[in-house]
Amino acid sequence: MNIKKVGITGQAGFIGTHLYNSLSLYLDKYKLIYFDDSYFDSPEILSNFVQECDCIIHLAGVNRHNEPSEIYNKNIELTDKLISAIKTAGNKPHIIFSSSTQETQDNVYGNAKKEARLKLLNFAKENECGFTGLVIPNVFGPFGRPFYNSVISTFSHQIINNQPPKIEIDAELNLIYVTELIKIIEELISGSSNTIEELYLVPHTWTIRVSKILEKLTYYNENYIKLGIIPQLNNAFEINLFNTFRSYINHSDFFPVKYKVNSDERGTFIETMKLKTGGQVSFSTTKPGVTRGMHFHIRKIERFSVIKGEAEIKIRRIGTDEIISYKLSGDEPAYVDMPIWYTHNITNVGNDELLTLFWINEFYNPDDADTFFEKVE
Repeated sequence: MNIKKVGITGQAGFIGTHLYNSLSLYLDKYKLIYFDDSYFDSPEILSNFVQECDCIIHLAGVNRHNEPSEIYNKNIELTDKLISAIKTAGNKPHIIFSSSTQETQDNVYGNAKKEARLKLLNFAKENECGFTGLVIPNVFGPFGRPFYNSVISTFSHQIINNQPPKIEIDAELNLIYVTELIKIIEELISGSSNTIEELYLVPHTWTIRVSKILEKLTYYNENYIKLGIIPQLNNAFEINLFNTFRSYINHSDFFPVKYKVNSDERGTFIETMKLKTGGQVSFSTTKPGVTRGMHFHIRKIERFSVIKGEAEIKIRRIGTDEIISYKLSGDEPAYVDMPIWYTHNITNVGNDELLTLFWINEFYNPDDADTFFEKVE
């Protein structure tokens, strides 16, 4: 199989991080050419980066700034530098450019994205490069920057940190989840590299008012954060919204959550899971010194409940080095929920058998397991 060499400007940004991590799951198909924002400051380094790429996804840009003129100037400047680097490198990569539906709204950001797209389009035509001009609706997903990437990021951050969210304009938003967008970009990377598509209108997958978003996020907070109840999730959009919401939890402070233990002369009774949605419940026994897990999910919601024995749960966000560790004991039964895009494991650190109860929000499907193996440390 021909491995395609892919570079992503804006690799460290919201969409860039998700795209880089997603493509990293398929290294038999893609070789990822590392990019740092500082490359734009060195024509030589930027040209060397370009020269290695069969496909460049140009995501780097600015959509908020105290000075509106800087939004326009910076987006045009980064595009001009990329074009100059491709000219110097002398190769003909397929350029995929991320524009926005704000192109039609006659604002500074929309105008800058439109002009940048047209610059790259004309360059591609003149130099026989492939080009795809993506026009993207509002994107949401985990790990977005509050007050920058999305109102969903902002509201989630505010609600979880007990800050009052405020609706500025109760607009109706056309949304796409970041993983859905990444799948479209992956298909474009894998497809023809020498065609020119001036406008590729990325379809939105959900339409909802800002007030309705706030209502749903508040519902998640009242049930999940305050009561430990998995909320009702009726469709893929609500699962994606809930996963986005819970990505703003400070996992070190929030987990583990201890259960209420009801004991009398007969023994002990504990309510382990309260669910308003379906899924699958299972349990495991683990011998002393044995570790389970060492994988991550990109859509599943999963809860680990330690019922008996001594356990250590470790999690690490993909693409980072920080490891979060939790100690749990059957003497004080508790649970930890696994965030998406965090590889995780559980180890029996005691001398006796460990009993763990698991819940996950969907049945296991070996043909679509959503399970990717990576060591925590």
